[in-house]
Amino acid sequence: MNIDFPTILVVATLVTGLLWALDALLLAPKRRERVATLESAGQVLDANTREKMEREPVLIEYARSFFPIILLVLVVRSFVVEPFRIPSGSMMPTLEVGDFILVNKFTYGLRLPVLHSEIIDFGEPERGDIIVFRYPENPRIDYIKRVVGVPGDEVVYRDKVLYINGEQAEQTPLGTYNGNGGGAVMTGASERMEVLPGAEHRILVWPGRQDRDFAFSVPENEYFVMGDNRDNSRDSRFWGTVPNRNVVGKAFFVWMNWDSGADGIVAWDRIGTQID
Repeated sequence: MNIDFPTILVVATLVTGLLWALDALLLAPKRRERVATLESAGQVLDANTREKMEREPVLIEYARSFFPIILLVLVVRSFVVEPFRIPSGSMMPTLEVGDFILVNKFTYGLRLPVLHSEIIDFGEPERGDIIVFRYPENPRIDYIKRVVGVPGDEVVYRDKVLYINGEQAEQTPLGTYNGNGGGAVMTGASERMEVLPGAEHRILVWPGRQDRDFAFSVPENEYFVMGDNRDNSRDSRFWGTVPNRNVVGKAFFVWMNWDSGADGIVAWDRIGTQID
């Protein structure tokens, strides 16, 4: 089940804010007016009675207490930084199963929560960026992949090698990969350093595994994305490009790793890792 946290936060902010405003502007003055009316009629009210009559209802008290907290979470999560968890090995070896990452929400611009309308443009994703985006075939699901093709690029993938605008992305062998926990299934894969125009990063491939070759022209305002785990990633090779409006932000930091299948469960050496 996919929980729509942005919508929940927006609704919670509106409800608590409206309840607090309703009490402050309408209900609270009426409570004070009732006390003043009784006292002007000569009725003597002790401090406890007056306090009880002017006290806000429990629902309003909770709304007033939670509104600033929910609003702060909404603003930070929508416009500053958002946490995500890596559930699969499609971005190995860069990101491992169980990584908890932070995504910069303002690298490419500010978007309204829920509506996803861009209000300020700060730039566009570049080749080599790891982006979180709303999966084009089901926008309720967030995906994470690496941008390998930007608008106007001619992307060719042949014999497990990328060609961008006719230029081969050089690959340097780094040895045989040895995985752990959820990534153990990739033990034995070939780990390589791939150099894209303007960026370099590690990838995994199975040399003997059959792959689909293709050639693709990236449309305007869209991006061609691939997983670093090339033979274990469902990406633009299967479902097409990512529209700019679907981009959520740029992954930049691993703040925790929790993999119940790993030897130590928590990979302490992953914590605090910059994402390249």
